[in-house]
Amino acid sequence: MDRRNLMRGLAISGAGYAALTPSLAGPDPMEKGLAGQFAGTLSAHDIDAFAALFADDFVNHQRTAAVPLAPAGTRPKDATVAYFASRLKGMPDLAVTIEATVVNADMFAASFIYEGTHKGVYFGIEPTGKRLRFTSCDIFRVASGKIAEHWGMGDIAGTLAQLKS
Repeated sequence: MDRRNLMRGLAISGAGYAALTPSLAGPDPMEKGLAGQFAGTLSAHDIDAFAALFADDFVNHQRTAAVPLAPAGTRPKDATVAYFASRLKGMPDLAVTIEATVVNADMFAASFIYEGTHKGVYFGIEPTGKRLRFTSCDIFRVASGKIAEHWGMGDIAGTLAQLKS
């Protein structure tokens, strides 16, 4: 499935459209939903709770330099959890917020903002002590209350530019 067409369809569909919510000063209406839990467990650095958000048969459709292919025999869920665990090690004060969400039937999309200080190895780069801020746009399919599939795009170029500047 083409991520751009899916986002376009979610954003403009009238049928089943539930919410397009930019971050405002008020509470996030998705706070109790999976988008809020995704951001909240990472911000709390609770990798076990983060892992529990994903179905055992989770499929990650993202294929970019930001997310390396999982080693042979590694479940996509385990590879995703390991990737985010390494992100937490690289930025031990990482905080994740939601910029906007779109919800439709069994899918949701979110724009996440990641902020933290580079105090551990990240993308193979030794700690710089720099404050990093980067974003990702992610689409998730939910089944039985768990994240079953993911399509996404992270700002790898912006992140690396911050690390190397």
